Amino acid sequence: MPQTLSASDMVTPGSLSPPPTEPTDVEQAGQPLLDGAPSSASLETLIQHLVPTADYYPEKAYIFTFLLSSRLFIEPRELLARVCHLCIEQQQLDKPVLDKARVRKFGPKLLQLLAEWTETFPRDFQEESTIGHLKDVVGRIAPCDEPCFNDKTSNLEAYVKWFNRLCYLVATEICMPAKKKQRAQVIEFFIDVARECFNIGNFNSLMAIISGMNMSPVSRLKKTWAKVKTAKFFILEHQMDPTGNFCNYRTALRGAAHRSLTAHSSREKIVIPFFSLLIKDIYFLNEGCANRLPNGHVNFEKFLELAKQVGEFITWKQVECPFEQDHSITHYLYTAPIFSEDGLYLASYESESPENQTEKERWKSLRSSILGKT
Repeated sequence: MPQTLSASDMVTPGSLSPPPTEPTDVEQAGQPLLDGAPSSASLETLIQHLVPTADYYPEKAYIFTFLLSSRLFIEPRELLARVCHLCIEQQQLDKPVLDKARVRKFGPKLLQLLAEWTETFPRDFQEESTIGHLKDVVGRIAPCDEPCFNDKTSNLEAYVKWFNRLCYLVATEICMPAKKKQRAQVIEFFIDVARECFNIGNFNSLMAIISGMNMSPVSRLKKTWAKVKTAKFFILEHQMDPTGNFCNYRTALRGAAHRSLTAHSSREKIVIPFFSLLIKDIYFLNEGCANRLPNGHVNFEKFLELAKQVGEFITWKQVECPFEQDHSITHYLYTAPIFSEDGLYLASYESESPENQTEKERWKSLRSSILGKT
């Protein structure tokens, strides 16, 4: 069965020994596919290096990188069909009499590849034709056991949804109290929560909290902020400053990632990146670099970098949370009512009166539309 991918497996792979087949264009050039990887290779060469033999198994780093990027050039079901065909052809699994000694050496390697593939990209195995290829090749390598399939999926959208909810929850909690002293206490509470998020490496919630406190209905509460000790808040805000493409945040993230690699406790291994920026980075890496070079080769250098970023995220996601869950707090975070943007502005104006004509007109309009409905 596959082992858990570590950051070192994905980011700094060792050299890749070529499979014992006829030399390919990359092999003829004397270039390994990883650890000083070439900037390009033909799709056929990359597929060939994915296929195990009795004496060869591709590195985990290569498997992840290629499977992640291959879907831009070939459908997963077609890729699996070609992998199965190569296995049958190279191991002569279509012969009436099999070389049992070789099959016993080859079978576990193929099953390991399929297990790693299904665990990392389970959606690639939803079509009946895909399962048919699996059953065919697995049936030829008896007495090996069939690979295990699982339904593990990762709903990455949860990060975005949580970010938005936490942002509005913070703003709601600040704007609700009628007295400015209470509002100031809520602000200071969330500053302390944000600082703890920074200390443990939870940058996604940190940014959500800061964003909530920077929403206009909150930031305009000048009398409330005057009662807040803001020094700690400004330090955190500086860490999340978007200037220089979030230079400060990226430095802090690298520090947390390094700490995670050398950590001895689960608490020190926590790295939760600012998810929206992570997606933005991956998007521009994918859109900004060509998939193929002018000579038709796959731009493998691009996909090594792409795999590094996605691989790091997968590694961080696998860290077990070391904190005991308080069900009452969890229930509150997910069920507490939150104000809409208009509701926040109305609560803000009710707490501290509008300062100009524009705010006065908006306040009047909101009172008419929101309070009128109630």
